[in-house]
Amino acid sequence: MEILQTIDFFFSDFINPKKRVFVGYLGLALIIALAWLVLFQRGNLRSALRKIFDPKVFFSKSATIDYAIFLLNRVLALILAPLLLSQLAISTAIYFALVGSDWLSLGQFAGLGKGWVIALFTIAIFLGDDFSKYLLHRWMHRWPLLWAIHKVHHSAETLTPLTVYRVHPLEGILYTTRGTIVQGVIIPIFLFLFSEGINLYTIAGVNVFTFVFHVTGSNLRHSHVDIHYWRWLERVLISPAQHQVHHSLAEEHYDKNFGATLALWDWIFGSLHLSKAGDELNFGLREDENLNSGSLKAMYISPMTEMGRIIVRNALRVGQAGITRIVNRR
Repeated sequence: MEILQTIDFFFSDFINPKKRVFVGYLGLALIIALAWLVLFQRGNLRSALRKIFDPKVFFSKSATIDYAIFLLNRVLALILAPLLLSQLAISTAIYFALVGSDWLSLGQFAGLGKGWVIALFTIAIFLGDDFSKYLLHRWMHRWPLLWAIHKVHHSAETLTPLTVYRVHPLEGILYTTRGTIVQGVIIPIFLFLFSEGINLYTIAGVNVFTFVFHVTGSNLRHSHVDIHYWRWLERVLISPAQHQVHHSLAEEHYDKNFGATLALWDWIFGSLHLSKAGDELNFGLREDENLNSGSLKAMYISPMTEMGRIIVRNALRVGQAGITRIVNRR
């Protein structure tokens, strides 16, 4: 029984439809990849299967690090979860702030039909979640303190569906906190304005938009199967090939395609890069990034020591600027 509980603890994401690596989504990603390679790339079934299950990808040193980080982060998540910000605390604070406001009244739009309320809530949760992912992802590339941890993810030299879990625990905390804040803000606003009937349109317990994202091949974004969309569609939705461009080492691909599901944010804020058929992409970090991607210890410790150096350096800079101002006043 203990063995079964241990297996369930480590691999529960594969049987949870709310997780990207749910076996159903992985199976659909396989079907989509086969269809792409056979029907659009004019290959045969045998060559398509050989490409998809390329042992040079799934048994590479980079992939084995992915698997190890996946398992270690499961243990760390169990330890750190009780320390994270509470969604209930945020929701309660915002709800009572709204109750005390003079410019809004409780149940102001309570007369709106239940179907409309559920539709608006479903859309608001999806857009809020996706836009906040875009912002945090962009900040992680822009701010050195956050890049120190995010480059663990970008150190992957081969991409597999489990690369999505190749994140430093501190990045995991940031993304979890982001989701907590988004829902902690949107939920009390809808409860206050519409009073009741707050619910999501879901499939298998998953927001319908997120479900569509997963069943249409979200796992292929971290893969070596470069599926492209029509150019007009890549301005709306991030294709697998576009996310692979985001991981590319090519200089023209730096700081492009931060979006998770929607490419609209990249289009609006100038970080969009459309994919090109036939591009040969190389993944990983530049040599000057100083992260030993082949060492599991380095993946966890090096980002924190780098963050410490950045904090000390900035503190010294601020202190020196303060001393200079004092001296100049004299």
